[in-house]
Amino acid sequence: MADAEIEVAAPEQATVLVVEDDHAMRDLLEEELTDTGYRVIAAAGGRSGIERVRTGQVDVVITDLRMPDLDGFDLIRDIKATSESPHIIMITAFGSIETAIKAVKLGAYDYITKPFEIEELILVINKALGERELRRKVARLQREVEKSYQFDNIIVRSDAMQEVLRLVSRIASSTVSVLITGESGTGKELIARAIHYNSPRASGPFVPVNLAAIPETLIENELFGHKKGAFTDAHSDRLGLFSEAHTGTIFLDEIGELAGSMQAKLLRALQEREIRPIGTTKPEKVDVRVVAATNRDLEEMMGQGTFREDLYYRLNVIQVDLPPLRRRPDDILPLAEHFLTEAGRKVDPPRSCRLSAEAQRILLDYAWPGNVRELENIIERGFTLCRDSEIGLDDLPNHVKERKASDFLATAVARKMSLAEVERFYIERVLEDEGGNKTRAALRLGLDRKTLYRKLEEYSRIDAAKQSDRDV
Repeated sequence: MADAEIEVAAPEQATVLVVEDDHAMRDLLEEELTDTGYRVIAAAGGRSGIERVRTGQVDVVITDLRMPDLDGFDLIRDIKATSESPHIIMITAFGSIETAIKAVKLGAYDYITKPFEIEELILVINKALGERELRRKVARLQREVEKSYQFDNIIVRSDAMQEVLRLVSRIASSTVSVLITGESGTGKELIARAIHYNSPRASGPFVPVNLAAIPETLIENELFGHKKGAFTDAHSDRLGLFSEAHTGTIFLDEIGELAGSMQAKLLRALQEREIRPIGTTKPEKVDVRVVAATNRDLEEMMGQGTFREDLYYRLNVIQVDLPPLRRRPDDILPLAEHFLTEAGRKVDPPRSCRLSAEAQRILLDYAWPGNVRELENIIERGFTLCRDSEIGLDDLPNHVKERKASDFLATAVARKMSLAEVERFYIERVLEDEGGNKTRAALRLGLDRKTLYRKLEEYSRIDAAKQSDRDV
């Protein structure tokens, strides 16, 4: 250790436990660390040290190796068995490489031999505290991510998507492979993440892979990795994405884009639960759940010979089909409001914006060829352009505003609307166009005024019943 003075700052409210049977050394460490700014507690032996860890908040433990009642190795084992165990730094005069290796293997953060400078110990403590805080932040972020993908936090109102979530909630706890199908932008990765974060594998990694974005010549290397020397630029071993997803879930998006040669290798990995990195003949076991997704018709591709039948059935143990947004119009406005809220949180200072009644009507009438992803983009655009905290027609793209009768009929067919639903849609639009005047609306519709009143009352009863069901 250099003689130059080292300035260190103890993290605020950090608690250090000193476990040392030597009275003089224990007092010295307690005094020096207290002067540095730590909250210090002391224990005269290993067993009393363990009790301190179990009964109070301790961030770092500094322990001697040789103690009468319990040696440092047993202390490490017992402390690491506690929940949210603190980092452990071992100090001993009996230093050796073997001792250091054993201490680290048992879970010690670092190892210092006597004699040492107090500044050296403080530096190691600060490093340990920094890593501990980083782990806590990662754990908090993990909990926030998991919470955001809980089923109660996924925005759905339509019967079709509620049925999807019911299916997903039933399969999440299993380990079977899942194939998610649907048009681009329908939210396939959202569902894949919901499956993962509501499963026993939630604490493991979720590794998404867009197979369409990886050149065919690199896919094997990306998925399975390679060994040093496997090819010219392989200067070191590289883990593949399957290895990164070990104990977790790998999400293979755009599975229909996978080349035939890789389909066979993927099939073997799924069947044998093992991978073979490039440059080795020795397989490696992996524990991975596979969720795949596609916007293509894999059954049609099987008929054409471009997708393996055996791989299809290996992936498609359970299929989740996501309906396009045009077939679940009840989700449009709730999703739009959600995206507006998220957009408002991203700006500094945060602000809010709402959709005008006319903008809402336009969004409901639009066919949404780009599905939820397109809706999110349009809402972000509208939020950026809106004035007076309201998104109006001028804030929407022209192709969304330009609604024609043919567009409406195409949307009605795509949404599989019944004749009664089309009738209601048209009646309400005419009434809106007439400024709410029921007499003029009835004349335009060719209806008796009493008939129009009866239909409007019927629509109100239907809406009230739906709202009552939602409240329940």
